[in-house]
Amino acid sequence: MNRTNIIGLVVIMALLIGYSFYMTPSKAELKQAQLRADSIARVERADSAAQAAQAAQALLKSKADTAAAVQTDTSQAASVANTGAFAIASKGEDRFFTLENEVLKLKIAAKGGYVYSAELKNYKSYDTLPLILYRGDSSAFGIEFNTEDLKTINTSQLFFVPAASGKGDSVSVSGKDSLQYALRVYPGGADSAGSRYIEYLYTLKGDEFMVGFSVRFVGMKGVIAQNTQDLVLTWNADLYRQEKSFKNELLASTIHYMDNTGDVNNLNESKDEKERITTPVRWVSFKDQFFSATLIAPDKFESTDVECTSRVESSDRILKSMKASFSLPFNPTADQQIDLRWYFGPNKYKILRSYDLNLERQIPLGWSFFLMQWINRFAVLPVFNWLESFNINYGIIILILTVLLKIVLFPIAWKTYISSAKMRILKPEVEEINERYPKKEDAMKKQQAVMTLYKKAGANPMSGCVPMLLQFPILIALFRFFPASIELRQQSFLWAHDLSSYDSVLNLPFTIPFYGDHVSLFCLLMTVSTIMYTKMNNDMMGSTNQMPGMKTMMYLMPIMFLGFFNSYSSGLSYYYLLANLFTFAQMFLIRKFVNEDKLHARIQENKKKPVVKSGFQKRLEEMAKKQGYQTKK
Repeated sequence: MNRTNIIGLVVIMALLIGYSFYMTPSKAELKQAQLRADSIARVERADSAAQAAQAAQALLKSKADTAAAVQTDTSQAASVANTGAFAIASKGEDRFFTLENEVLKLKIAAKGGYVYSAELKNYKSYDTLPLILYRGDSSAFGIEFNTEDLKTINTSQLFFVPAASGKGDSVSVSGKDSLQYALRVYPGGADSAGSRYIEYLYTLKGDEFMVGFSVRFVGMKGVIAQNTQDLVLTWNADLYRQEKSFKNELLASTIHYMDNTGDVNNLNESKDEKERITTPVRWVSFKDQFFSATLIAPDKFESTDVECTSRVESSDRILKSMKASFSLPFNPTADQQIDLRWYFGPNKYKILRSYDLNLERQIPLGWSFFLMQWINRFAVLPVFNWLESFNINYGIIILILTVLLKIVLFPIAWKTYISSAKMRILKPEVEEINERYPKKEDAMKKQQAVMTLYKKAGANPMSGCVPMLLQFPILIALFRFFPASIELRQQSFLWAHDLSSYDSVLNLPFTIPFYGDHVSLFCLLMTVSTIMYTKMNNDMMGSTNQMPGMKTMMYLMPIMFLGFFNSYSSGLSYYYLLANLFTFAQMFLIRKFVNEDKLHARIQENKKKPVVKSGFQKRLEEMAKKQGYQTKK
């Protein structure tokens, strides 16, 4: 390397070193640059964190969407697995349709297409709430069948849609007009609406409690299993308390049904019971004290299972739980229509009788004994309804009814009084005979002497009992009529607010066994009047002390009735009170017109006449003589 090259390299190195010193920043510039670099780093880290968060959020959303999609697919797969061709129809919107006329307001659920609740517009519950027979949250109704792909379908799980557009979700009718409202469920869903569907058709008239209900199966061949011969219809409902006395309403509520021969039967009201009815059934009714919901088949249900379970008194107001299951014949090879009917209404004899279905036999009018039902059907009810047409207070109606009955029964009362008067006149002579035969072994002689006296005097000790026996069916008939009469429901009179239930003038802070926690004034007055009548009747009969236990029982019975009637219908207690008062008045008037001195003279004249023995009496005497002869021998 020559000198020139060395100098050049030195100069270049010096220039480089000088440039580096010249370009090196000062401490202040280095600090400022560091601050700038730190700031840029912080910004870059924040951006990176934000991007990472966004990326994570996007990832989570992606996973959630994927899970939802998987769940939806799983749900759809499960729905398809459970409902087959009706999978889409098993999903829908919970909505309700209202059908209304002058007396009914029906709420129809889209899910199941059934009557979700039935309100009787002209009636209220005991605490002035709307009277709803049952509610959808505790009721169920559906038809069960199998499909061709071996799926079990129940219409209660399917969503129905209106068959015709433009009617809206709420329709009403009045007067003599009628309306029809159809709900359908389609295999494949409403979007595939066409020639295949199941239809519920409701027919409602303007002023009737009866509702038409037709079930139509259209185009179901290939959907419903071809080996189907019967459909299973299930109907469950909880009946709610409507009356003041939970206990009385509970004992009056049960399931009634009529078989194909017209006989009406019912489950036991006082205990839980279920029954399988193998004979055809025309209708089944969920009945409480004054109202009922009834499902009617114009032909018959092939077989029926019914069950009734009582509930305890609680805040949920549920009275009894009722279940029914029916078998309906079905032909899957052709379109089919099953015509049924619903009755949602009062247990009023005139209304139920008008349908000619023996529905009125749900009303306890004494159907087991022909005399009681005849008295109520052909005497009490017509008179009661006739008086009702005058629009007068029901307490006055009971008063008039009592007067009419007392007029009709007056000949019996007259006969009873004459008989008791004769017995009272003969009482001293009967006591003489008792003194003549004090020994027990002379009882037969004493009895023969007394009967001979009665025969000569023209008196019959049984003549006072026979009229009472004739009146007994009337008393029992009215005992059944008043508590079952819906006409008395929530009708007030004097201090009683509801003649169909008990009247309470004093609520007790405790419960007395066999009596209750309140004081019924009508019941108390009825008991006092009955005791007075018993004493008056004993005095009139002139009874002796031969049967002191019977006299005690006669006074004890009204006290027992006090406990029994205290929670019973105040209308019944009011009627018995009136009956006793009118009996007192009758006896007072009869005593004014009957001269007992003349009656005594007539008895003495009768005793002088020869006694004509009947053939029956002669045979009895001959038998007695033969028996005595054989005994001596």
